[in-house]
Amino acid sequence: MIDARTLDELARRVTDLIPSGVGAAGADIADNVRDALRAGLRKLDLVTRDEFDVQRAVLLRTRELVEALEARVADLETQLQPPRH
Repeated sequence: MIDARTLDELARRVTDLIPSGVGAAGADIADNVRDALRAGLRKLDLVTRDEFDVQRAVLLRTRELVEALEARVADLETQLQPPRH
């Protein structure tokens, strides 16, 4: 998930677009923007970069194992074929 600093920065950028004449409502708007961003990002079911990298490594290792097993099966199939005359 996106860390709190990044979320605060996004909320700040959005609230910077609000005219300065709104007074105390600006803080409420900033809080609402931050909450809306959190809710929206939570719905996206995001993972952290670390989680992504771990899963990527697992996938690469699995792919290597599958390729090795495919090669082994091909060798065994060749050994099981009767000799041609």
